[in-house]
Amino acid sequence: MNRCVFLDRDGVLNVERGDYVYKVKDFKIVEGAPQALACLKAKNFLLIVITNQGGIAKNIYTKQQMDTCHRYLQEACNGVIDAFYYAPYHPMITQSLSRKPDSLLFEKAIAKYHIAVHQSWMKKKKKRDLLPAKKLGIRTIQVTPNAHLSIAEYTVINIKDAVQVIRENNQH
Repeated sequence: MNRCVFLDRDGVLNVERGDYVYKVKDFKIVEGAPQALACLKAKNFLLIVITNQGGIAKNIYTKQQMDTCHRYLQEACNGVIDAFYYAPYHPMITQSLSRKPDSLLFEKAIAKYHIAVHQSWMKKKKKRDLLPAKKLGIRTIQVTPNAHLSIAEYTVINIKDAVQVIRENNQH
């Protein structure tokens, strides 16, 4: 069985702007993210990004534009991300179990990569995005300056601190 760190994209790996980020020129990678991911990869964690991309359903941007941003992120991180799972749906347009806070994308990744959920982690920015991880028994870290609002097991202010939490609580 494999250990994994599931990662949200917006607000964890790239700077969340408050609206949709689908152009590389607007896709600002969080300071320290490539180094943090390299550290996790060196500890033999799979790295899987799970992200809601409702702007596709709303025709704000295309799958190709999203893929371009993901390639840019992957290149900036020296190819350490094992997979990108995304939900192109938006509840105003269509319902889907793929979209967080549902857990279908997690379940697909867990099955495909033979992931040991109790030895894995989820890093998210938004509280609702932690719900599928909690449901499946994945340990949780919320990246937020508002620790009092967190439902995660651990709350940190940036991805570098999240890596430290994982290193300190690493199960072999």
